[in-house]
Amino acid sequence: MNSYTRLSGFYFFYFALLGALIPYWSLYLTSFDFDAQTIGTLMALLHVSRIVAPNLWGWLADKSGRRVDIVRFGAFMTCVMFVGMFWQESALGIGLVMLAFSFFWNAVLPQFEVITLEELGEKKDRYSQVRLWGSIGFILTVVGVGALLDVIAIDWLPWILFSLMLAIWLNTLLIPRPSVASVSSNQSKSSSFKQLLLRPQVIVFFLICFLVQFGHGAYYTFYSVLMIDVGYSSTEVGMLWAVGVVAEVLVFVYMHWMIQRWGLRKIMLISLLLCVVRWLMIGAVPDSLLLMLFAQTLHAATFGSLHAVGIALVHHYFSKTTYGQGQALYSSFGFGLGGALGAFISGLLWDDIGAFYTFALSALASLIAILLAWVWINPCRIKNE
Repeated sequence: MNSYTRLSGFYFFYFALLGALIPYWSLYLTSFDFDAQTIGTLMALLHVSRIVAPNLWGWLADKSGRRVDIVRFGAFMTCVMFVGMFWQESALGIGLVMLAFSFFWNAVLPQFEVITLEELGEKKDRYSQVRLWGSIGFILTVVGVGALLDVIAIDWLPWILFSLMLAIWLNTLLIPRPSVASVSSNQSKSSSFKQLLLRPQVIVFFLICFLVQFGHGAYYTFYSVLMIDVGYSSTEVGMLWAVGVVAEVLVFVYMHWMIQRWGLRKIMLISLLLCVVRWLMIGAVPDSLLLMLFAQTLHAATFGSLHAVGIALVHHYFSKTTYGQGQALYSSFGFGLGGALGAFISGLLWDDIGAFYTFALSALASLIAILLAWVWINPCRIKNE
């Protein structure tokens, strides 16, 4: 089995787990008759550990040079911690297990990204070909589990998740070890990182990342619940999620060309505007299948292009010796803090003000991000700050 196959296999199973967890876990929580506030809080826990875990495990991997062992340990402990879910029925018990397994699960991917790039070496342009299998895994799982849940009880979902966690761990046993341990030489001084971080444009960039993921909080937490409530079947919900990921894949394929043609600033502004459109459509007309299909294609912009631009701007704003810290902060502040707060606030508001106003808040966050990006985000000027 060659390195490409082993690396692709990890991405396939990792994002397959994501395809079963994010769209359907809130439906599993509703089976316990939890209210929206409780569901929002529990879903936020999946993001909370992302605030700390990437930085902690990244530091440990750089310090020890045992990145492969850390990935294997994290994947194994994800399985171990999730076993406790089979005996939980209270919100507190479920929340503690979610916090425990997500602490290890959220630590695995950033370190595996480093392993992948090290293994590809001079062929880093093949990264998209490897990462593509993650999107394929997500699509197959989100569609398959959606269809499955139309014929079996939602109680089976934890078993599906646990099976995928085992597959991830078994795949980590196959991943290659680097020929030379990548122990950090600590060339990056904290003062240098702070100097880069405290530039106004960089601060605003991270604030925009926070607002983007805050806006996604209602989507990741209540989109499936909303679709089921207005009459869609689990199979149709799965197909809608899949449409979004297919659109995301197409953006990843053509992103290099798009950046060359339009530039990072223009892509960010247009994508943020489409965020506003998407969230308002989902909140206003969820019962229109045609409009929901169109809204899901906008995932190409609200996640795909904004994520690609975010990665590119981290590379642009930080030096080679501080890129790792910048990437960890990008993940922690956006996907971690922004995602957690977005899920929690949407849970507080869902029952009281309804779907439209909850998604309108997401649109407002995106609108604020547009204004910030219009004034501050101009990569060509960064050297003059």
